[in-house]
Amino acid sequence: MINIPNCLTFFRILAIPLIVSVYFSGWPYSNWYCVVLFSLAGISDALDGYLARKWNQTSKLGAFLDPVADKLLVSTMLILAMCNVELQAGLWSKFLFSVTVMVIIGREITVSALREWMAELGKRSNVAVSVVGKYKTGIQMGAIGGLLFAKPLLGIPVLLISELMLYAAGVLTIWSMSIYLLAAYNVVKGDQ
Repeated sequence: MINIPNCLTFFRILAIPLIVSVYFSGWPYSNWYCVVLFSLAGISDALDGYLARKWNQTSKLGAFLDPVADKLLVSTMLILAMCNVELQAGLWSKFLFSVTVMVIIGREITVSALREWMAELGKRSNVAVSVVGKYKTGIQMGAIGGLLFAKPLLGIPVLLISELMLYAAGVLTIWSMSIYLLAAYNVVKGDQ
């Protein structure tokens, strides 16, 4: 079904290769362009769900594509950060950064599989998005935007702040995943 919320989701998916291309382009100010594109993608994420509910334009396609687009966007941007030698050289802790990226991507895969399994059991609402998950997403998106920029701005150490934000998102990632896993455990335990 083609509607505005689904078009926003498609935009988010199409923005991924565009951001990657600009990221590796070597153009002057490419980091600015990447942050703008990523910010537009992030805004589209918040907007598509809101508009779908407000205009009663929810669809099965949108319900499927929205989380897929989110996970593709986040995972790709984190992998870009891992591939950037200059960014890696400026990190406070390469090890902690790498572990945090693995935790975040691992959580995205785990929670997606968990939601699919709960949907098969007819218990999808038991693993609905939690408040902790929403905070995690906000901090994570801010961190990724800063990592794409990765340069000092007006004397502000953007890379260090973004790295620390990513660690905070990593802690919230583990917390939110624990909430989902506990909810799923209670469903399975209750069915036995």
